[in-house]
Amino acid sequence: MRADAKKNYSHLLSVARDVVSEHGTDASMRDIARRAGVGLATLLRHFPTREALFEALLRMNLEALTQKAGELETSHPPDEALVSWFREGVAFVQRYSGVVALMASAHADPDSALYATCVAVHSAGARLLLRAQAEGTARADMVGDDLFALMSALAWLVGQPSFAPRAEHLFHVIASAILSNRSSNAAPPTTHSSIPEP
Repeated sequence: MRADAKKNYSHLLSVARDVVSEHGTDASMRDIARRAGVGLATLLRHFPTREALFEALLRMNLEALTQKAGELETSHPPDEALVSWFREGVAFVQRYSGVVALMASAHADPDSALYATCVAVHSAGARLLLRAQAEGTARADMVGDDLFALMSALAWLVGQPSFAPRAEHLFHVIASAILSNRSSNAAPPTTHSSIPEP
């Protein structure tokens, strides 16, 4: 890809990220093109379908989530790494309305363009969970799929206006349930970010 084409591609993805954050997977291709200051034909040249655009956008974010797991694995104790990554995952799922269904179907479909990326991010989360379990700081009856189910459920819940004010409390409740040997009053390991407001 030429330098100018790569710059245009990155610009379109950046604008698409903003629009999809606002409107979820119902975001309009025409609206994305307008916000990016290009014609619809230019957008379609880079991304022939809405699905192609969402796949590129989600792939970029999922790869970042996988990379984050690797960084936490080498720089934090197992329980802190798991909770920090769980928080990142909840924030990602909450940011893009409708992403849960896309990820769930892609994870089970080897023909999906997102399959390899979804498998990689699932594996990264499962690895963090196993590391904490080996140390005895995460409950032993969980598997990676449970982690993603809780992540998706929590992201959906705190995206509802009636529960949004309790987002941080709900995060701590779920994080404390994932970790073992902690009373319900004990806070999970401290992390440096909070769940974004919808």
